[in-house]
Amino acid sequence: MTAYARYVALGDSQTEGLGDGDDVRGHRGWADRLAEHLARAEPGLRYANLAVRGRLAHQIRDEQLPVALELRPDLATVMAGMNDLTRPGFDAARVAAAVEDMYAALTASGAHVIGVTFPDIGRIVPLARPFRGRVLDLNERLRDAAGRHRVALVDTYPMTLFTDARMWSPDRLHASPEGHARFAAAVAHALGLPGSDDAWRRPLPTMPAATAWGTATAELRWVATFFGPWIGRRLRGRSSGDGRAAKRPELTAWAQSTSGTSGSS
Repeated sequence: MTAYARYVALGDSQTEGLGDGDDVRGHRGWADRLAEHLARAEPGLRYANLAVRGRLAHQIRDEQLPVALELRPDLATVMAGMNDLTRPGFDAARVAAAVEDMYAALTASGAHVIGVTFPDIGRIVPLARPFRGRVLDLNERLRDAAGRHRVALVDTYPMTLFTDARMWSPDRLHASPEGHARFAAAVAHALGLPGSDDAWRRPLPTMPAATAWGTATAELRWVATFFGPWIGRRLRGRSSGDGRAAKRPELTAWAQSTSGTSGSS
């Protein structure tokens, strides 16, 4: 097992940690949880999280990759492309090329890189079923890019666990604390970290089947509470990340973390 001393996370809202905390107390998220695990193997771990919510793949490449390369990580995680999937004019080849640029540059710098494919969003958000073909296309390209650059890939699409509603926050756009914890455990397992195993794969306990009325009511509530505002931002050309910066833009010792967004909280 390799001990990693410099971990840099690149990405959007999932890597920033939305769904696991809030804007007042701070967001934890899977990358912070992974840093906790890494720090148990390497107490001197230094960690940077460059992710910013709402960012598209090319923005992550253009804004975060140069910073990441300057930080000289020995481990980097790249999660990019989900925000692109629902945009008009989506081009899987272009999105995958932006991700591959990051894979290529980071691996060439000597970093071990972890990538990810995306789950079947149509099983998480029924209104997103028309985008299933886009997910399949992008995922296949991401797998090919990972193979070309020897990137370790956490392939979530085949796993029904990652479409369980309990793995997602009420907005269905961001992982829940359980989802963030499971994904962090999946990455730790992929890295072979001490104490990691495949327990993250275990399905959650079976829940009673929802009634048709309950399902319809939940869908209407979700549309009014989350989908409507999301569409409104798109129509106004706004992003949830406008005016925001990375929560952890520099490599700092994990032991120095004191907030709810970092450390062992």
